[in-house]
Amino acid sequence: MSYQTLKRAVTARLEIKKSEFIAYAYPVTSREAAMFHVEQLREQYADARHHCWAYIIGDPNNTTSAGFDDDGEPNGTAGRPILNVLQHKSIGNVIIVVVRYFGGIKLGAGGLTRAYAGSAQAAVDMMTLSDHVPLVQVQILAEFATEAQCRYVVDSIGGHIDDVTYSKQVTLTATLAEADIDSLKERLAMDGRVLDPS
Repeated sequence: MSYQTLKRAVTARLEIKKSEFIAYAYPVTSREAAMFHVEQLREQYADARHHCWAYIIGDPNNTTSAGFDDDGEPNGTAGRPILNVLQHKSIGNVIIVVVRYFGGIKLGAGGLTRAYAGSAQAAVDMMTLSDHVPLVQVQILAEFATEAQCRYVVDSIGGHIDDVTYSKQVTLTATLAEADIDSLKERLAMDGRVLDPS
């Protein structure tokens, strides 16, 4: 199943019944990176009442790494609605943190749920998304005379060379889209051989 990822961080602000909700979305690839952003915002907005968040690492349709926190709001009224927006929109490798300044008027459980979901949606509306492309690293065995042609083929299908080792032959380590492996093997044909992962 395909999903989308966030290209760059975004911010959105909402005011609901005098409470201010500031939503931050960041691209992340690990729980540690996600928690780093939560801590940064806790420091930046130390006087805010709540710092509620949700993140998804990897595929939102089949996630093995997702998390959320209501940070003192009534159970299920903040983190879960943020997570639901991310899952509904099929966005992975992302965290949304909503900073709330209490405005003096209680919103009630339903109002809070709508406010946090609305804040997350406002952040999503600001996002520039791109399709997630699964990448894979391969090794290509080539002769010295065909190294340049191998480099050209990798480059022409949007891959890049990560490393080159010279011994009796040349071993190129390349990263490319998983979907392009067959095309790579076909186009290298006489010039190099893609080694099967051991």
